[in-house]
Amino acid sequence: MVSITKTPKVTGILFILAAVSSVLGLLFYGPILNHTNYLTNGSEHAGQIILGALMELILVASAVGTAVTMYPFLKKYNESIALGHVCFRLLEAVVITIGIVGMLSLVTLSRQYVSAGAPDPASYEAAGTLFLAVHDWTFMLGPNFLLGINTMLYSYIFYKSGLVPRFIPILGMTGAVLVFSASLFEMFGVFSQLSVWGGLLSLPVAANEMILAVWLIVKGFNKAGL
Repeated sequence: MVSITKTPKVTGILFILAAVSSVLGLLFYGPILNHTNYLTNGSEHAGQIILGALMELILVASAVGTAVTMYPFLKKYNESIALGHVCFRLLEAVVITIGIVGMLSLVTLSRQYVSAGAPDPASYEAAGTLFLAVHDWTFMLGPNFLLGINTMLYSYIFYKSGLVPRFIPILGMTGAVLVFSASLFEMFGVFSQLSVWGGLLSLPVAANEMILAVWLIVKGFNKAGL
């Protein structure tokens, strides 16, 4: 049985948990993402990097959790779109997980680099660049490209069903288009994800998730739409 009171609250909490863990994960990755001497820093700050990976694993579980908890409500209005949302959310989780593996692999590479005394720094740097590229691409494809698709799918059903006030799915669909567009610009090198334009285009979808989360925790789904 799906609780029409408890399940929306759980969904809202999962949205907030996903947002907080994603930010913390990025911050904990700082020693290797924000410094040129990442091969040395990865070993020195291995515990912090691993903690960042754990934060992203929480992000993965929370993101999938939102899709699972929303599915019973969304499928009443369009089962195909609701199922598509679950599938694309799972794909987003897989992509993010690949990035996590890349970061943990970089920690291993850094430890070997330090213990070996860097006998062949060029080869280590080449491998390190590859692992960083895996993280950067998955960070763009997951939280931007696939997030845009996911947000559009569930926001469309929310808009048609009236499960939440319409200003929320309108913001969601707007944010979905913007963050999806941002991912395309980033793919072709117009600007980077961690840039002013990347942040501005991602802001509406982030605001939508937090507004939706608070609404679900406080108000839940509109019972007239159930």
